[in-house]
Amino acid sequence: MGCCCPGCLLSPVPKPKEGDLIEIFIIGFQHWAVYVGCGYVVHMVPIGKVAGARISSVVSPLAERAIVKMELLSKVAGMYEYRVNNKHDDKYEPLPPNMIVQRAMEKVGKEVPYSLTQDNCEHFVNELRYGIPRSDQVQKAAQSMGISGVLVGFLFMVFAGTRSLSENH
Repeated sequence: MGCCCPGCLLSPVPKPKEGDLIEIFIIGFQHWAVYVGCGYVVHMVPIGKVAGARISSVVSPLAERAIVKMELLSKVAGMYEYRVNNKHDDKYEPLPPNMIVQRAMEKVGKEVPYSLTQDNCEHFVNELRYGIPRSDQVQKAAQSMGISGVLVGFLFMVFAGTRSLSENH
């Protein structure tokens, strides 16, 4: 589905195609979505927090569930820059665009597991496009943090455990 409006034809940003991965640059991290056509993307949003990727991804590191939403790319990206980034096409064969869109649409409205390190929005879109869940952000953060990452991870687990205990009493 191509757009023929003059503004789109003149835009320096390449127009996304169905099945493309969209990387949204938010301060300190990236949010990921898959383009499904007509200006819409499918993405995951942690449950129980403020709606919208711009806020919920920042304030929801301890969320355990997410909801899959279909929203306008312009709403999801808001004031942040974004780009088409099918960065693993050279490593993995992408599924056909119609299959990527179909797989994404089947998940809309469903609750899915969420974990900042194992089931985040980047894992989600890579699974849809390539059939392989992976997150380069997590890998890069782990590499750059080195030994201090072990300490941060330990403190994160202690905090999460303390939070879980306090919620059960």
